[in-house]
Amino acid sequence: MGGSTKEKVIARQRRHYRVRLKIKGTPDRPRLSVYRSLNHMYAQVIDDVAGKTLVSASTLGGSAQGNVKSAKEVGKIIAEKALAADIKEVVFDRGGCIYHGRIKALAESAREGGLVF
Repeated sequence: MGGSTKEKVIARQRRHYRVRLKIKGTPDRPRLSVYRSLNHMYAQVIDDVAGKTLVSASTLGGSAQGNVKSAKEVGKIIAEKALAADIKEVVFDRGGCIYHGRIKALAESAREGGLVF
């Protein structure tokens, strides 16, 4: 049932591709893309029309590790940066991961920080 690591990565990439077929970041409503690695969390607000990353945040460079607590911090930081850049509404791109655990914590923290999605 589990499968190899390579198979899991390929399955996540397929899910992400399916999600990206339906989700596009526009200048009015950019895409909040989340990536979860084994040790870190990354979040970017992306305008897909211009192909530009508007704001980003991650657990890199800090003492935070890849856990729910640090995911909440990244959500809070990305919301603050987005609001500072006058971005209030986004579409959420969970990156092919299940909306659970660290992904959910980041999303809820970003909502509490003022982002609407």
